[in-house]
Amino acid sequence: MSLQQDLHDDLKNAMKVRDTEKMSAVRILIGEFARQREKELSDEQVIGIVKKLIKSEKELLEAKGEQDSPSSYITIMESYLPKQASEEEIKAWIAGNVNLADFGNKMQAMKPIMQHFGTRVDGNTVKKVLGSL
Repeated sequence: MSLQQDLHDDLKNAMKVRDTEKMSAVRILIGEFARQREKELSDEQVIGIVKKLIKSEKELLEAKGEQDSPSSYITIMESYLPKQASEEEIKAWIAGNVNLADFGNKMQAMKPIMQHFGTRVDGNTVKKVLGSL
């Protein structure tokens, strides 16, 4: 079952138990799906939309000066993302698979790292790890 279908099922379940916060968050996501050209989205496309919505919500909270208290909306959205790779996992993979001497700049090694981890890693986390090496 696709992530898009899971979201539709979660909306139905949230309506049954009257979970208004989850209903509104999932409705926002489904509304974003309707804006897309394709009707059936891949899991990667759904994850991209979820990340975009989380990022815009965090920027909104930061503009209000409330970035220290993540909203329940962000928590609900993050529950649809795959488990993120830890900094230790990223460092271990870099040590075993990437020779930083092959790159003129450490940050140029981001491309193979991002390709390997895909949606399981955030670019800012990879930058942080590369900066610490």
